[in-house]
Amino acid sequence: MALSRRILPVLLRCVNGGGWAAPALSFSAPNRALSTATAAAEPPPPASDEEESVVVKGVRISGRPLYMDMQATTPVDPRVLDAMLPFYLHRYGNPHSRTHLYGWESDAAVEEARARIAALVGADPREIFFTSGATECNNIAVKGVARFYRDRRRHVITTQTEHKCVLDSCRYLQQEGFDVTYLPVRSDGLVDLAQLEEAIRPDTALVSVMAVNNEIGVIQPLEEIGRICKEKGVPFHTDAAQALGKIPIDVNKMGIGLMSLSAHKIYGPKGVGALYLRRRPRIRVEPQMSGGGQERGIRSGTVPTPLVVGFGAACEIAAKEMDYDHRRAAALQQRLLDGIRAQVDEVVINGSMEHRYPGNLNISFAYVEGESLLMGLKEVAVSSGSACTSASLEPSYVLRALGVEEDMAHTSIRFGIGRFTTEEEVDRAIELTVHQVKKLRDMSPLYEMAKAGIDLKSIEWSQH
Repeated sequence: MALSRRILPVLLRCVNGGGWAAPALSFSAPNRALSTATAAAEPPPPASDEEESVVVKGVRISGRPLYMDMQATTPVDPRVLDAMLPFYLHRYGNPHSRTHLYGWESDAAVEEARARIAALVGADPREIFFTSGATECNNIAVKGVARFYRDRRRHVITTQTEHKCVLDSCRYLQQEGFDVTYLPVRSDGLVDLAQLEEAIRPDTALVSVMAVNNEIGVIQPLEEIGRICKEKGVPFHTDAAQALGKIPIDVNKMGIGLMSLSAHKIYGPKGVGALYLRRRPRIRVEPQMSGGGQERGIRSGTVPTPLVVGFGAACEIAAKEMDYDHRRAAALQQRLLDGIRAQVDEVVINGSMEHRYPGNLNISFAYVEGESLLMGLKEVAVSSGSACTSASLEPSYVLRALGVEEDMAHTSIRFGIGRFTTEEEVDRAIELTVHQVKKLRDMSPLYEMAKAGIDLKSIEWSQH
């Protein structure tokens, strides 16, 4: 039985006078259900219209928006929360305490989680190192490898569509005197393997290519990239934050030397990630953090047991349900795309549809300004690109790397479909998106001119 169900009667007896006196606490709403993993998974009780409404940027909407931004983050699976709760409430020992039961049981839980994560990617548990998230993993991988081999190798290869933390790490290395090659990608978002092979030099220290792109969902040919890197004797790093638990990963078959992972992309908790670091042939990195030498010196700092346990539980669930989740996401993606295309023309899919994770659908609407579309879609939580760069009004650098024109890059919307997305939510998203696109196009003189057969590219616009 889940822990949340076991402790609920005890807490209720305490609140109702079962012997626990807590004068500093005031329970002003005794009829409200306590927050548990089970309660979180159940629909809330009926509320008045005023209680259900939410104010978003000064506009009141009827209830919380539909969540379709799964590439930014995912909700914690209730089963994951149930696994985590004991390590917040009574099994709270420091896993690095070696002298008593509390430390021993936390350490055992951490190692069990490490084994579950390793099993999902075909790794040895000793090759998994816990971090705070994929950004830290990417920093350790890119900077750590380059700095460790700096005396012999001063060259790094990556792509123009990588996550910002990889690109910024490479720019940081450039300031230290390293050479970095930023490979272009094809119009479908895939890397050109011939260009990659040609770019590798005798002094190349690392090749870093993202497994599944966070903005357009494109799946890179990892096995082919790994084969090229192995033949050239260069370590291959991949940012697999968007791939873990969504597509099959085998680090040995794919020739991966380093891999960055994150829990909150697979229905686990925020604040924990893991770096896969190959043992044979051994790949060395220079640690980026000084401290107590935890995680065998790769990443110092106390390992957060509850978060790690949640990460392990999320991986165990993903291993069992990956195929089902993939088929369901594919069906919902097709439903979403067909529903929009049936009512709106001039819709362009960004990135390859053949080599793509189906939970990601990035599409552009011609003659519609993206920011206006996002502002109009207050009842649907979507984004125009990476959550890490969404504060910028510049067009997505990922789409620009694909050769998407600036005006179309500005109109892109990323829909994220996940484990808990329903058909009703997809249908509602279709309805709201179509309505907003048609509304904005009705106000667009460019759309009217295009429908009249005028070639907009042939017009010479004058400035006043």
